[in-house]
Amino acid sequence: MAYRYDAGEVITAMVTPFDSKGAVDYGAAEALAKHLINNDTDTILVAGTTGESPTLTHEEEIELLSTVKRAVANRAKVIMNTGSNSTETAINTTKLAKKEDVDAVLVVVPYYNKPSQKGIIEHYSAIAESTDLPVIIYNIPGRTGVNMLPETVAHLAEKYRNIAAIKQSYPDMDAVSEMKVICPADFVIYSGDDSLTLPMLSLGARGVVSVASHIFGSEIKSMIRNYKCGEFIPALNMHKILYPAFRKLFMAPNPVPVKAALAHKGLIEDYVRRPLVELDEKEKKELFKVLDKIK
Repeated sequence: MAYRYDAGEVITAMVTPFDSKGAVDYGAAEALAKHLINNDTDTILVAGTTGESPTLTHEEEIELLSTVKRAVANRAKVIMNTGSNSTETAINTTKLAKKEDVDAVLVVVPYYNKPSQKGIIEHYSAIAESTDLPVIIYNIPGRTGVNMLPETVAHLAEKYRNIAAIKQSYPDMDAVSEMKVICPADFVIYSGDDSLTLPMLSLGARGVVSVASHIFGSEIKSMIRNYKCGEFIPALNMHKILYPAFRKLFMAPNPVPVKAALAHKGLIEDYVRRPLVELDEKEKKELFKVLDKIK
């Protein structure tokens, strides 16, 4: 199958490591990026919500992008989140990412100002017309306050070739089915939630934009590969093994639990920027008990 843009099957929404003073630890980011591609990540997404984009400056985002691009060289693709609830800001950030030779951009539905479907179309149209980069649109009603409807997705996918994929973080399988029916065949759907990966694969999703792949990248890749090779029972068994971890990694606001897990593995220091707060010792014990049973 030829896709408009192929980011592979496992896209990791990478955390942004900080030091004890709250500064971005670019050395740790480089090491983490290399760890991810050594554990079956196909593409790294930088400066997403998991990367704490709400508390990053634009300068930090661009430096992170540059750092990760150098770290992965030609071994993986790199996507940057350039979304904003300001259309002009999203366009300008996309242009900055283009200068750093990013492979594609992720652009979330505008949050807080809650546009209509017509407003969503105009937002994405302006961005698509401002760049030749592949654009992955991102639907996450729990954070934005508005749901992008399948017919809106289809309209954008039909009108703009560079609107190439969607990250769908909404547990509505009928919406996924409808998108598969009405969107162009080469338009790609990614699960935006680890626990929805297997159900969405059954409806034709390409893969997942994952948080759990920080810890279980090879296992998630195996689940996807098994499913696509017709090995449905092994895929289901892996889903069942990983499901408790998928849930526990969201026991607190993302990326708080996954940062604790990465620190537990010795990969980064466990710091988040306020208003997020680190897990307490009781919460960490609860999380690690589940994770350590798996790996």
